[in-house]
Amino acid sequence: MADITIVQQHVLSMDDARSAAQKVADQMQTDYEMSWEWQGDVLVFQRSGFSGTLALAEGEATLELSLGIMLRGFAKKIEEQVTKNMAKVFGMDLDSQG
Repeated sequence: MADITIVQQHVLSMDDARSAAQKVADQMQTDYEMSWEWQGDVLVFQRSGFSGTLALAEGEATLELSLGIMLRGFAKKIEEQVTKNMAKVFGMDLDSQG
């Protein structure tokens, strides 16, 4: 069962949504030494301390994160930051729209 679930609406095509998710995965691999793989329209990722999935659908991206015991105390902060990042990645960040 996921510790954090975030559903982000988007207006991207499936190809563009996959491209956006791929950019995030590439950055996370660099920043956090995370491994990932695509299973259809689901990006599955993991590293020591957390794992999860990012499932893409028409108009929606659903992120589920499972946190290791050391990170569970930071779940609220992690959720806030990831929610902001997903809004930016999927083009729904109202703060940056003019």
